[in-house]
Amino acid sequence: MKQILFTFLSLVLVTQITAQEPSTENKEAKMPELVLVFTKTEGYRHQAIEKGVQTFRELGRKNGFIALQTESGEDFTPQNLKNYKLIVFLNTTMDVLNDAQQKAFESYIKNGGSYLGVHAASDTEYDWPWYGKLVGGYFVSHPEQQTAKIDVLDKTHPSTAHLQDVWMHFDEWYNFKDLNPNVHVLLKLDESSYKGGINGDNHPIAWYHEFDGGRVFYTGLGHTEASYDEPEFRQHLLGAIEWCLKRK
Repeated sequence: MKQILFTFLSLVLVTQITAQEPSTENKEAKMPELVLVFTKTEGYRHQAIEKGVQTFRELGRKNGFIALQTESGEDFTPQNLKNYKLIVFLNTTMDVLNDAQQKAFESYIKNGGSYLGVHAASDTEYDWPWYGKLVGGYFVSHPEQQTAKIDVLDKTHPSTAHLQDVWMHFDEWYNFKDLNPNVHVLLKLDESSYKGGINGDNHPIAWYHEFDGGRVFYTGLGHTEASYDEPEFRQHLLGAIEWCLKRK
């Protein structure tokens, strides 16, 4: 992965320099923002991972960032993580980083890096308390996949600005434990609209916060492959990415 990244960055720089038209003004070639999409699983493997990676790549091509996927915790070194403006945990499960890799990721966040967790990112690293506070809550159970009513609590965030007051969506709805009370909740599930919810009136499903020096966003949506074709969900992800990239 490191060699691939080095080669990729070299090609991008050469391409941008050679593509420039002669000008009397000095214009620096702007490197695209890099997003690392981490998809390692040590538990359940979601079928939607590949579709999710494809979606991040498509969003990147249209919106000025480049998404690079890795399945390896070995890419979590201080030197390598410095290359990325955002790290996405896309349906990761269970223990995906060793102690040294965890420290590198903590340092990345403390130095102003950003994190975006999608769906099973909350089914990850149960024995790492720092991560639990970062992601904002841990998965505990889920009922069968079904349509549920989502109440949109805040439309001022770029991940929700496009939504109506109510969003009806089909997905796998996580129940949570150890919810961090310091997050800002954007979307909340109405448990009366589906079967199997156990969090009651306080059932957040998407939130954000500033944590330990970095920006953090989590969405509980994204289990099904079909979700990644839905314009509302794609815009939800794009808004989250742009906020994490500090564009908005």
